[in-house]
Amino acid sequence: MDDAVDLDDYDWASLGHAYGSAEDTRNLLVLLLEGDQDEQAYALGQLEMSVLHQGSIYSSTAPSALFMASILDDPRTLSPHESVYPWDDRQRPLRAALLEFLGNVAESAAEEYDDPDVEACRAIRPQLYTAVAPFVDDEDPSVREAALGAVSALAEVAPAEVFHRVLTTSTDRRERAGAVLTLGTRGEDTSALLTDDDPAIRACAALAPGCADNPQATQMVLDTLLDPWTADEWFEPPLPQFGGWFRFTLIAAAVARTESFEQLLPAALALVPMCSEYTVDSDWGPLLTKAFPEPYAGTFTPAQRKFVAALLDNDENWGNVSNRCGWLRKCGLPDERAELRAVIASA
Repeated sequence: MDDAVDLDDYDWASLGHAYGSAEDTRNLLVLLLEGDQDEQAYALGQLEMSVLHQGSIYSSTAPSALFMASILDDPRTLSPHESVYPWDDRQRPLRAALLEFLGNVAESAAEEYDDPDVEACRAIRPQLYTAVAPFVDDEDPSVREAALGAVSALAEVAPAEVFHRVLTTSTDRRERAGAVLTLGTRGEDTSALLTDDDPAIRACAALAPGCADNPQATQMVLDTLLDPWTADEWFEPPLPQFGGWFRFTLIAAAVARTESFEQLLPAALALVPMCSEYTVDSDWGPLLTKAFPEPYAGTFTPAQRKFVAALLDNDENWGNVSNRCGWLRKCGLPDERAELRAVIASA
C-alpha cells in the first residue's frame, strides 16, 4: 500500500473495541509512527488488548488493520521493538510486530460468522495481502517470518506459488516449515516432503490433512513424539501456525490418527515428563481420553495402567490448578492424586 490510511476518514468515537468506545484508538495508531520506541511498544500493546482482545474482532479492528498495513513500508517501522508483555522477550523491528498483528487479525477473521465486524475484516484481506506479501523476501529474518505467518493466515487470497517458492529457495527451517504447513492446510499434497532432508520439515509435512490416512505420515508423527524435547526445540519460539509448542500439534494429530491407545503408548510415555498441570489441556488430557474411550469401570488395560502410573509419578501434574479435574472425571477417574493411587493399586 503506497499511502497511509487517513485516520480522519473514520469516526473513531462511534467505533468500538473490547473496552467500549474506540475513541482512543486513533491516537494509539498515530503513536506507531510518531512515538519513540517505548511509546510505539505501548501503543501496539494497547491495540492488541483493545481492537483484537484475545482474538476477538470489533468495529475498530478492520480500520486499525488497514492503517497498520498501509505503514509497513514506512522507515519508522524499522525502529527496534520490545513487547510490553513480560512473556515476550523477542528483539525485532516494529515492522515484524505489525506483520504479526495483521496475521492475527486474518486468523481471527478466517471463520465465516454472521457478524459485520468479522465480515469487514474478511473483506480487507486482499488489501492486507498486497501490503504484507513484499516482506516475505525481506532481508531481516524476523520480518520474513512474521510476513510468512501473516501470508499463511491470508492463505485464502494468497497464491500457492508463494509457499512453493519459499520451500524451494529458502534454507531457513522456520520459513520452510511455515510454507509446508500452509500448503497442507490449503489441501495440497505434501507427501513428497515426507522424505525431506530436514526431520522437522518431514514432521510438518506429515501433519497435513491430506496425510491423515497415510500410515507413513502417522508413524512419522509418533516417532517425532518419542523425543518431544527436540521437536519443541526445532521451533522455539513456536511458529504462529502451532498456537503453542510443536508437541501440542503433534499430539492432536497422533490422537486423531491412531486406532488404539496401545499404538500411541510409547509416545505418550515419552511425553509424560514434559507434562504438567498447566499443559494438561494440550497434552496429557487429550492423551488420557484416548486411553479411556469409555470411562473406567473397575479394570485397567496394561496400556492404561502404564500411562496412569506414569502420570501419577510426575509431581508437575498434581497441584492446585483445576484443569486436570474435568479430564480425569470424563475418564471415570478420581481427580485427586491419592485417590487415583488407591484406585490403581487396588485394580
